[in-house]
Amino acid sequence: MSDEELIKKTIQHYINGAISGNGDDMKPAFHIEATIFGYIGDDLFSGPIKNLFDWIDENPPANELEANIVNIDIEGTVATVRLESSNWSGHQFTDLFTLLKLNSDWKIMNKVFHLHS
Repeated sequence: MSDEELIKKTIQHYINGAISGNGDDMKPAFHIEATIFGYIGDDLFSGPIKNLFDWIDENPPANELEANIVNIDIEGTVATVRLESSNWSGHQFTDLFTLLKLNSDWKIMNKVFHLHS
């Protein structure tokens, strides 16, 4: 598989976890030390990626989620991905991911998101 295909596979784990409402389904996409940052209203949602997994587990599945990879930029062992998601329990998100190639696997190291009003 090409790097682009492997990255898409990694992002699909993230999407699958959102749809299932199960943080464990999302975990394969992320490095164990990954972080997350973004605002929910005026409140900063930040910290270790476990915070995202916990949030996923505490909220209903996003059964009607529509997610679209808008951009993948790869340079050697690093990459960025922009993902646009709508119908996530009635919300729209823009996610920006940074990924690192570890051996032959691509892992998300950081997720920064914007929750559209």
